[in-house]
Amino acid sequence: MKKLCKKLMILPISILFMACSTADDLTEEWIKVRAIETPKPGSAGSLDFSNYISIGNSIAAGFADYALYTESQENSFPNLLAGQFAMVDANVVFNQPDINSANGFNSAFSTVANNVIAGRTELSLSLLASVPTTGELITDFTGDKSTLNNFAVPGLRLANLETAGYGVRNAYFKRFADDPSTSSVLGDALEVDRSFFSFWLGSNDCLVYARSGGQGEAPLVTYDEMAFGKALSSALGKLTANKTHGVVLDISPIVTLPFFQAVTWDAIELDNATATRLNTSLEAVNGAIKAAAGFTDTNERLISYTAGANPILVHDEELDDLGPFFDNLVTAGQLTMEQRASLVPYEQSRPLVKGELVLLSAAALLNTEADGDNTERNTPIGIVIPLGFSFMNPANSNGDRYFLNTEEQSNIVTARATYNRVISATVNELNNNGADIALVTIQPSLVDVLGLDVATATKLLLPTGSADGVQGIDIEGITLTPDFSPNGVFSTDGIHPNSRGHGIVANLIIDAINARWGSSIPKIDVLSLRGTIFQP
Repeated sequence: MKKLCKKLMILPISILFMACSTADDLTEEWIKVRAIETPKPGSAGSLDFSNYISIGNSIAAGFADYALYTESQENSFPNLLAGQFAMVDANVVFNQPDINSANGFNSAFSTVANNVIAGRTELSLSLLASVPTTGELITDFTGDKSTLNNFAVPGLRLANLETAGYGVRNAYFKRFADDPSTSSVLGDALEVDRSFFSFWLGSNDCLVYARSGGQGEAPLVTYDEMAFGKALSSALGKLTANKTHGVVLDISPIVTLPFFQAVTWDAIELDNATATRLNTSLEAVNGAIKAAAGFTDTNERLISYTAGANPILVHDEELDDLGPFFDNLVTAGQLTMEQRASLVPYEQSRPLVKGELVLLSAAALLNTEADGDNTERNTPIGIVIPLGFSFMNPANSNGDRYFLNTEEQSNIVTARATYNRVISATVNELNNNGADIALVTIQPSLVDVLGLDVATATKLLLPTGSADGVQGIDIEGITLTPDFSPNGVFSTDGIHPNSRGHGIVANLIIDAINARWGSSIPKIDVLSLRGTIFQP
């Protein structure tokens, strides 16, 4: 069992490698031999890009691979855009609050109290896993704050864009805020004599709930349509008050991100002999669950394994707690105290079902030993011990943070669609009243690269025009995929784009600018940008 569990742990990421390693080799070879085209001259038209500013969250800041680091910052779509703007406007200057760190700070893999400081992650070809590099703590920006152009802040929600003193709670804003104790992100940005802007916010107002596994109130409960619209209208109204042109991006699909797709609900692969041994060892558990026939969710708790793919066993706080029932069996003399103790992990447990989504954060735990690799017991997480159950402190069990049930997914999908309607309506209203904003709808391109069919796109409240059911996006004859494999467009954290992903976003913005204002800004050579970072 121990060896089996160690093999299973690498399964989700290894599938990505097997699917794409050959394609990546071909892509790299093609890039080496293809002719490098000389950029065609372009024109800014009537636009002035000389003092372009960016407002956004972690994506616009360049956050990738669980960290904000120098290379990711340099390849952020705002910085890439500024480079293209400079081809048509010699006066373009774009300054970012340089992080000055090769690997950045990775909060997901760090334990600062124990002096474990992790940096960006890379894909290990030998381990078939995402591994962190050595990182550095976040330090203050030491440059001239008055010359900054990129005001994107990792973790920023639209709800907090005008929050005074936001630097007190957000270390990434604190490092470059004019005054961390009083400044707001928008307030600092408005101090710039801007000539053009990009604005991409709103995803974190859904994503915080999604990344928590749907814990707490749904997005539209904590931040309803009216509040979202009021904040957006206020921000864009102030940005366009001096007749500044700009682009606004809508919110891309969330539950389709690799963070929610890389680990499947049935990621437990077993052979027949192992499945049989597990079923035998769990007979007493299933017997105790069956005894609770009076509970409405009894059948969905039963654990049964077969050869092939099997559901992950999870701790689910939404289930009725069978603890008191098991205690009564002890009182009635039907269970010994030892038997009762063995049932503690299963008081609120069940196998996942098709349609539920597992968070990437579960990958590091699945199939590892819940008891710290105690060789006397087999306690593989997600197989024998429910994912999220705290073996050492059962009262602290929390499995909900590792998966999204269908209701939670619906909350996220509905919120994103609602917010996007507000974004579109707000831009239209402002334009009808004299503003000049281009709306960049990123959704069709994501539907295309994800390979969604019409039925799935409709279910996710996404546009269906590009829903061809064929996964990947073609860039000059090369197919880039919606994952963090070597040929993917996402970074290893499963949420943020890698450099190629940023190039695609930048080109969508360039298309929108050229279409609305008649400019001819050259597009970015996406394949010249790197994909996922990997190591031997």
